Amino acid sequence: DIPSHLDDLPPTLLKKDYANLPIMNSVDDVVKRLLSLEMASQREKLKVKTQQMVEKVRRSPKDNGSFETLFFTVAILTARIRTLEEHLQRHPKDKSNRRCMLMELDRRRKLLGYLRRVNYSTFENTCKQLNIQYSFPQPYIRRITKRWLVKKALCIKVFQEKRKLKAAERLKQRREWQARARAAREQQE
Repeated sequence: DIPSHLDDLPPTLLKKDYANLPIMNSVDDVVKRLLSLEMASQREKLKVKTQQMVEKVRRSPKDNGSFETLFFTVAILTARIRTLEEHLQRHPKDKSNRRCMLMELDRRRKLLGYLRRVNYSTFENTCKQLNIQYSFPQPYIRRITKRWLVKKALCIKVFQEKRKLKAAERLKQRREWQARARAAREQQE
């Protein structure tokens, strides 16, 4: 059986909607068991796991500003990506979920890249808390074909010819300026 990232959630933990209700202390054990994660669906477990990841990244309980939402987004995307990875291990031919996972990976990579540029210490802390390994994007590499080589050679030739024409024009202009300057000097003398 494939291990899940949701396995570390305690089964006695109450679902997100019922965790903070004061009446839960006086409820029967059977009801508590029904409202706990033991009987919860995968989606409800994912909500709790996402909330835990957001709490790991959150600096203080009042963090809800614009820059802090970046951390929350990275945490939410990480939870979704891990769930999709598990799903794809069980169902390797599921192409639509693979595409969703790749899109979310790309989105998270972009957000982490921005966070890395703006505030490196926070970036390191976020990666450490969420257990993410950031890798740089691969540079764009053009596949070299005969057609591309011919096109490039033609462009270089056109550029060189244009430069020769411009050089001749510049030389002509320079000679005119020098002649004007000589004429102006001769008039002054």
